[in-house]
Amino acid sequence: MSEATSEVGYRGATACVAAGITYRQLDYWARTELVLPTIKSAAGSGSQRLYSFRDILVLKIVKRLLDTGVSLQNIRTAVEHLRKRGVADLESMTLMSDGVSIYECASPDEIIDLLQGGQGVFGIAINKVWTEVEGSLATLQGESAEDGSIVTSTNDELAQRRKRKGA
Repeated sequence: MSEATSEVGYRGATACVAAGITYRQLDYWARTELVLPTIKSAAGSGSQRLYSFRDILVLKIVKRLLDTGVSLQNIRTAVEHLRKRGVADLESMTLMSDGVSIYECASPDEIIDLLQGGQGVFGIAINKVWTEVEGSLATLQGESAEDGSIVTSTNDELAQRRKRKGA
């Protein structure tokens, strides 16, 4: 079984709840290709998109950046950067912004260097967002990308990841 077919996908309504966004935002971001569903794209009217855990994580990060006043243009640049990163890399990353630019900080030293610049910045610790999304999805249903069957959180990629980590 390939990795893509064994993935758990989440429908749009579930992704919205987990990311804290409206369905209108989700639909707009998909149509403008800001955040596309990686498991299953819409194939016409009435078809369902399926979002992966990583997609929902990015949706929540986009929401946080918008809430803090970062422009959609700068968010698009940040999302492109996040798409190129592996999931493991995302867990240890902190995004910092001064409201204009977005900076990736992978170590405490980089955060300190940015703060010493004297400008006001805010940070988004992705591991914290990761935990929030995991918690939200633990109570929501996913579906198998292979056959569309309902998947509970005990069988999904998040549960398997926790097992591997020994949590």
